[in-house]
Amino acid sequence: MHNHAHPASEEPGSRPSGTSLKIAIALTAVIFLAELAGGIVSGSLSLLGDAAHMLQDVVALLLSLGAIIIAARLPTPSRTFGYHRVEIGAAVANGLFLIVISGVIVYEAVARFSHPQPINSTMMFAVAVVGLAANLAAMHVLHGSHDLNVKSAFLHVLGDTLSSVAVIVAALWIAFTGQTIVDPILSIAIAILILFSSLSLLREAFSILLQFSPRDVNTEEVIRDIESVDGVSGVHNVHLWSLCSNINVLDAHIWCCETDARQLEAIKAEIKHRLEKYRIGHSTLEFECRECGDCRRIQELRD
Repeated sequence: MHNHAHPASEEPGSRPSGTSLKIAIALTAVIFLAELAGGIVSGSLSLLGDAAHMLQDVVALLLSLGAIIIAARLPTPSRTFGYHRVEIGAAVANGLFLIVISGVIVYEAVARFSHPQPINSTMMFAVAVVGLAANLAAMHVLHGSHDLNVKSAFLHVLGDTLSSVAVIVAALWIAFTGQTIVDPILSIAIAILILFSSLSLLREAFSILLQFSPRDVNTEEVIRDIESVDGVSGVHNVHLWSLCSNINVLDAHIWCCETDARQLEAIKAEIKHRLEKYRIGHSTLEFECRECGDCRRIQELRD
């Protein structure tokens, strides 16, 4: 039998995770639009690069919100795992798109080294300050939540905040020195940041699609934890993978010769309880008291 994950409960008096994310999404989307328009009008490539960074985080925040909404939807007979994998498909599309965007930014920045463009540093500074203020507001909204999705979103917004500070410094440098070369240099730095975060996102998404073990879970530790339960003699034929970014799945054969049905249920309940700390929201446990036919066949194939 599968355990179905439910949204994490909120602390008494705290703002619901979905509400916090919606506010953060609205603020980040406004910053994106403001920086996009400001970058085009002011001629600042670093502001456009930061706008792309904001777009990346708008999508990341939407994915976090989507994970919470999807987790609340029960599976159906034809969609037994629900819609959790939609999050991974969106993450792959987002990562590939932003790699292209970072390449365009770098290409344009290199061109500006030989053909500098005039930059309206006043507008660049004003838009970056507005972006910084909105990012700080979003951080305040997201701060303190115990939900993993909201914590992830907070880290994204923290990166945006640091990026806005960098653009402000660049705008002041241009205003006081007139050296516009700092703009393409900063835009390349932002593009590299986008590239590495996109590659990290793709690596995580593809590891989930290929059903690798979660990077933050030690499979051997999980096995040892199960084997330490009273009544369990061994664990084998273990398969551990991720359904989405915050739900892990486990299939395992449990060597247990307990014949009392109540005691067997107590052992199963204890195992499932221990799996919760590894964010294993779905588990299928097959109990047996003889040599596993599946394991024997696998060993024969290896030999």
